[in-house]
Amino acid sequence: MKDIFITGLGNVSPQRTFDNSQFLDEVISVSTNQLKCLDPNYKEFIPADMIRRMSRIIKFGVAAGKICLSDAGCEMPDAIITGTGLGCIEDTEKFLSNMISGKEEFLTPTSFIQSTHNTVSAQIALLLKCHNYNFTFVHRGLSFESALLNSILHIDSGQANTVLLGAMDELTRNTFLIQQRLGLIRQKPVDNLQLLNDELRGSIAGEGSAFFLLSSDPGKKNYGKIAGLDLFYNPTPAVINSRLSKFLADKGKSLDDIDLVICGMNGDMKNDKIYRELLEEMLPKTPAAVFKHLCGEYFTASAFGLWLAAKIIRQQHMPEVVSLKPSPTGKFRNILFYNHSRNIEHAFILVTQS
Repeated sequence: MKDIFITGLGNVSPQRTFDNSQFLDEVISVSTNQLKCLDPNYKEFIPADMIRRMSRIIKFGVAAGKICLSDAGCEMPDAIITGTGLGCIEDTEKFLSNMISGKEEFLTPTSFIQSTHNTVSAQIALLLKCHNYNFTFVHRGLSFESALLNSILHIDSGQANTVLLGAMDELTRNTFLIQQRLGLIRQKPVDNLQLLNDELRGSIAGEGSAFFLLSSDPGKKNYGKIAGLDLFYNPTPAVINSRLSKFLADKGKSLDDIDLVICGMNGDMKNDKIYRELLEEMLPKTPAAVFKHLCGEYFTASAFGLWLAAKIIRQQHMPEVVSLKPSPTGKFRNILFYNHSRNIEHAFILVTQS
């Protein structure tokens, strides 16, 4: 596999991550069971006459993509590849509600047009006048990882030198209530910074959009490189352990080479048990970090986790707010990212210092 460097970042989330000059300097702490995105000044990224016709996910998705391109100093990527679990669900709900209330008559087309899952990547392409490869993956808990895999294959095969990779999902009232009814979200508000301190059922619902510019050229600055990716489905604990050992061995690494593990603990006792078992059995002495207490749980929350890994590699600093176990005294050279969705879809990502 070719070296694939992360040369730009853009992240709109429930934290002040849209400002790349900061790195979790001001952390939002609130008692809640749902975290909504902090909005940047959208007029800096989107023409004013277009903003009023856009739903929230389109606005913060396009903004994250534009921030990433600006950070990388790239005007035109060779491909735009995104992942989303639910897509523009707010527009979908609005269209269906209007169809029912209007008895399928006199429907305005805007909500229907913007309800498709690839709307965000399409809007970015329209604003850039980009006619290159454009694809959106909708693979539930592996939506972002599938987009990352496609990006790696695109660069490795020589079809692209730069890929704008992104993920986005939004939280609506209906999706929140459905997840809460299924027991995936806490019934009562909880301090998000204390989310992992108790063993209860459910997490905090979240949303956000993170973008990365992947390049075969390291450029003048980069946030490390993607050294490996492994996706697997519905494994047993023994399979997870063996997959990790093989994954690292294939990349010429061992468990001792890992300086930090970033895992997707979300406060749900059943969900977090898988991570705790892996850390105790395979990486008992390795420092660990978490991130879903900052962004909430959603299908593509792993994009926030990869953003965190890239920032740590670049700045060689881990904010105390994400620390699960003591931070290492040496450099952050190899970071292992591990996330699973409901113990069904699992993924390892290896991020290394370039």
